[in-house]
This record gives sequence, C-alpha cells and structure tokens, in this order.
Amino acid sequence: MTTGQISDPSPLDEDADGDDGPDVLRRRAERALQAVAFDTIGAGYGEAFPAKRGQLACGRRLLARLEPGAAVLDIGCGTGDPTVRQLTAAGMRVTGIDLSDVMLTLARAAAPNGPFAPAFHRIDMYDLATRRADRAWNLPALGPRGRGTFDAVTAFFSLILLPQEEIPTVLTRLRALLRPGGLLALGMVEADLDHVPLPFLGRELRISGYLREDLERVLVEAGFAVEEQSGHPYAPASTSLPPEEQLFLRCRRVG
Repeated sequence: MTTGQISDPSPLDEDADGDDGPDVLRRRAERALQAVAFDTIGAGYGEAFPAKRGQLACGRRLLARLEPGAAVLDIGCGTGDPTVRQLTAAGMRVTGIDLSDVMLTLARAAAPNGPFAPAFHRIDMYDLATRRADRAWNLPALGPRGRGTFDAVTAFFSLILLPQEEIPTVLTRLRALLRPGGLLALGMVEADLDHVPLPFLGRELRISGYLREDLERVLVEAGFAVEEQSGHPYAPASTSLPPEEQLFLRCRRVG
C-alpha cells in the first residue's frame, strides 16, 4: 500500500503529457495531501453524507440511456457507494478510480454483485487519457489506448477537488475516453469557489465550485451538450459541515 503517496516512477516534474512546468510539483503535492485526507476520512465520508437521493436519481436517469454491459468509468469512486453499486447491479461494466488507497480497499471489500465484477484502480484523474496513465500508473486502458472506449463517465463530487483552471482540462480528457455520443453524469456543489481551503471532516481540503450557468459554459466549451440539469439543497449529517446546493447534470459528448 502506498497510502497518501503519488506512486509514480516517472520524474516528479513531468506533466501528464510529458511537459515540464513550474506548477507540476505543486499539483502533485496537493494530490498527495488529498489522498492522505481521504485515507484518514475513510468510511466516515459515507457517515457524514448518508442521503444520496440526488446522486442516485441522476444515476437512474443515466442508466435509462445505457444498454446492459455498457462500459462506465466512475471518477473518484470512493468506497463505491452508491454509484458503483448502482451501476453494477444494473449490469454495467464499471471501472472505478480514486487516489485514496483506503477508499479503494473499502470499495474492493464491498464490491457489489452483478453480471460484471467492478474493477478499481488508483490513478490521478488529471492523468486520464494521457501517456502517464500507461507509463506512470500502468493503466494503458485509461491512457491514449482507452480513447473512445467508454459509453459513460460518472463524476460525482470529484472535480470539486481540482482548481478551476484544471477542470476544463480534465473534462476534455474525460471526453476523449468517451465514445462519440457518450454520456457524462456529473455532480458538483453550486458555489463560486476556486480551490478555497475549507474544513472537511477533521481535515482541510481545497474545494472548487461554479454557479450553474458558469458550469454549463465550462461543459459546453469542453465539448459536451448539457441535456439535463437539476439542483437539490443538501444538509450533511455532520453539524460541522454547512448546508449546500448540489447540482446534477447529464451531458453528452458532442462530436
């Protein structure tokens, strides 16, 4: 186990496409801190956010447009609850990714039954659809070779961990992994935040969000058509976390 580390044989200052840049070390250090935070939080995340009606409803709307056996990539799968469980039970071929070893261990231990067993991998979402997925993480199916191979991608409250400047890049890479016309189900917090440090279940995490019209613009510019959008007020079970407005969107790859 490599808890809280970015296990990566490539040079530390090498970017996802093999480029060097001053922000690479900063980004990778931030990812390592996120992994440590979620290793510590573990199953406590589900206890703090037990009600997932909006997320499950978005998942049902996605499933209504997928055939059994469709390939779905879940970004920031955590413990696998509820999205991996929901998709697997519906007969999808699910691949879940996360940076937290502890979350992935919990997900594997609670892997749901279904026609296809879900697969779980540790990788930085920023490296998806790039050469680093193969070279640094030994996951060629999530690198350039995997472009156009997924029928759908789900990303529920995972992109909020990125600075706003990185979110369009990751969305473009998710689009590359989707087949033409492939679907994206997205969950975000509606707030005008850009990588703001906030207390989160005993840790500090940097969180980003958008107002809904700004989020739709970012998605369109990344090559998606927003086909469905809904907002839901949400009050976490933990009294240390403020109420929030959750946005759920179903999008389709354009082109």
